[in-house]
Amino acid sequence: MRAVLDASFFFYEIEIEGEIYTTPSVCDELKDIRSRGRFEKFCATGLRVLSPGREFRERVSEAAKTTGDAGVISETDRDLLSLALELGGVLHTDDFAIQNVAGRLGVTTIPLHQRRARQILWKYRCRGCGKYFDHDGECPICGAEIKRKLK
Repeated sequence: MRAVLDASFFFYEIEIEGEIYTTPSVCDELKDIRSRGRFEKFCATGLRVLSPGREFRERVSEAAKTTGDAGVISETDRDLLSLALELGGVLHTDDFAIQNVAGRLGVTTIPLHQRRARQILWKYRCRGCGKYFDHDGECPICGAEIKRKLK
């Protein structure tokens, strides 16, 4: 089994077998000595650090727009989703937005210490005039803030 590991994996004492991968951006997020030590331990036993292909990043960006998570997921999240999609791997993460987009892409996720996220589609509503949009930001009608809400 191919497993793609989010940064949160390295904060817990979890063991894993098989082919394991992560991205350079996850490595950059590991700041404390404990998570860095766990990362080094997994590197010594075969963890591979890879960057995903651009076409997979584009597919992730489109899926994130569809689910309404485009403004929420980080570049690291996009890298992880893209790599899991490219490798056909299982993504280990507790991040609900990542799990939401992964579900749209058909990428299997395994939560680490939280419950599994349910699939969510978002809508966007202006706080001022109440009009619905397909994005967040500023309302072109009244200038108020457009907020993300559950569909």
